Amino acid sequence: MPIRQLSETMINQIAAGEVIERPASVVKELVENALDAGATRVEIVTAGGGLNLIRVSDDGSGIPEKELALAIARHCTSKLADDIHDIRSLGFRGEALPSIGSVARLSIRSRTVSSDNAAEIGIDGGRVSAVRPAAANRGTTVEVHDLFFATPARLKFMKGERAESSAIGDVVKRIAIAFPAVRFTLAGPDRSTLELPATDDSPEGRLRRVAQVMGADFPDNAIAIDAMRDGVHLAGHVSVPSFTRANALQQYAYVNGRPVRDKLIAGAIRGAFADVLPRDRHAVTVLFLTLDPAIVDVNVHPAKADVRFRDPGLVRGLIVGAIREALAHAGIRAATTGAAGMMAAFRPGAASYAHGGPANGHRSYEAAYRASGFAGFDPARSPQRPLAMGGGLGEDEQAAFDAGPLHSADARAGQDQAAETLLGTALGAARAQVHENYIVAQTRDSLVIVDQHAAHERLVYEALKNALHSRAVPSQMLLLPEIVDLSEEDAERLAMHSETLARFGLGIERFGPGAVAVRETPSMLGETNVQQLVRDLADEIADNDTVDTLKERLDKIAATMACHGSVRSGRLLKPEEMNALLRQMEATPGSGTCNHGRPTYIELKLSDIERLFGRR
Repeated sequence: MPIRQLSETMINQIAAGEVIERPASVVKELVENALDAGATRVEIVTAGGGLNLIRVSDDGSGIPEKELALAIARHCTSKLADDIHDIRSLGFRGEALPSIGSVARLSIRSRTVSSDNAAEIGIDGGRVSAVRPAAANRGTTVEVHDLFFATPARLKFMKGERAESSAIGDVVKRIAIAFPAVRFTLAGPDRSTLELPATDDSPEGRLRRVAQVMGADFPDNAIAIDAMRDGVHLAGHVSVPSFTRANALQQYAYVNGRPVRDKLIAGAIRGAFADVLPRDRHAVTVLFLTLDPAIVDVNVHPAKADVRFRDPGLVRGLIVGAIREALAHAGIRAATTGAAGMMAAFRPGAASYAHGGPANGHRSYEAAYRASGFAGFDPARSPQRPLAMGGGLGEDEQAAFDAGPLHSADARAGQDQAAETLLGTALGAARAQVHENYIVAQTRDSLVIVDQHAAHERLVYEALKNALHSRAVPSQMLLLPEIVDLSEEDAERLAMHSETLARFGLGIERFGPGAVAVRETPSMLGETNVQQLVRDLADEIADNDTVDTLKERLDKIAATMACHGSVRSGRLLKPEEMNALLRQMEATPGSGTCNHGRPTYIELKLSDIERLFGRR
């Protein structure tokens, strides 16, 4: 077949294959156009999961009538000057509208501020209609009907209506978080209406918008992030370690206001929480990176979902360091979901003996009791009386409860007035130990239950880590150097990081163009697979320019040692030991979870306890 020039329609359909993957991609492109036009209100309507209808209306600056024909022409845009490296808008390619119009029925109706009339243009499967007058308010309305009707083969790859609707909702929420001052509405017969009222661009306004998207629980369990390094600014919020999700779908990242799903950022978040989360749990994060557009390339993916940083090591280091520092400075905090779970466990279910009356007092029950005709009942003469009515629960009657061995420690004995000052601390004063594993403590306004083994495990682990990384890791000399064959590039990268590796006890040097010689390994690793370790390090350096693999292996050994060296379940603790453990927890970063990511304590507010008993 001879080489020939493709038609404009075919070119646009090829571009649509890259840019328009599914209905959510159309919504993303149209909403980004509205935001680039300065809209303060964006309304989205869909039908049939976006395959039948997508309508996006905004109150932005609008498109002049004479520019409507250019708007649907390929590679025509108002967002890009002469410098491709200075991109400050969400869109810049000029491909979205002609690509959508090549595979669907597209109409654009727009009116500018200075114009008295609106104008409309349409494109049907690549065929452009003439510009004609229309009636519309200021702004732009874009309607897309019968998506992929011109390329029916693409319809076979679409998921169900519910899945496509869900994907559209996710796209709108991701964009909405980055633009809290804009009001978003998502509606249609295929979904329940989503309304996100405008807030403002302040940190508090952003957090309110995040709460609208992610739920009211997140602000109560979030830690603020604000860090700067070499011209790169990181802001946002991350969850406390005990507030997690089963997947990473609630990890939102933005680069200069652009939502991205970047492997480097996701890896940095995972690395920052590696010490405090289980392997199958994920933190909840909303992070905003702001940097010079010249040092980040957003033109590496047709849908602009990925970015490439000029200095990826700087960005990764900033994210990991800022999150770990924030976790350390946040002190000891437990997720509010722990208390909510405890409340749910304490609440009586729909048991057959449960009454249906109010639980906020006793007057209604007393009235019902008297009205029932049992007012003359004498409990002292009842054969089923539970207590001798004369004595009640006096000291003599309680003597039976003092008999026999008790398997829990009581921390109240011997407490003086000085111990009352402990009530003002984060974890309060120890009051008792139950089941030889759980410490019950009291603050001025809450009840705290601590898992003594999990808590002490974290304390020992942090102490071991500090001792491990405060000086060079002891190494053991190999009797014969281990030669590891690698590509020349990997060998060069390892040689460049040899000083850092030496601090962790791994001594390597170049051995020819495509190999390294390993002469020392960390003593803590014992007998280890040197070949696999070096290759893993080479892969990580190639991906992230870090040597965290070796550090993580050493930390894992420290975690194992901490698990076996901590206070075991079943050990009775003295009151002073319990209080000492609580004070150590308050002073140790990350002590809200153990090495395996489980919570070390649960806090139940006094107001919640009163609510359980119907006092509130």
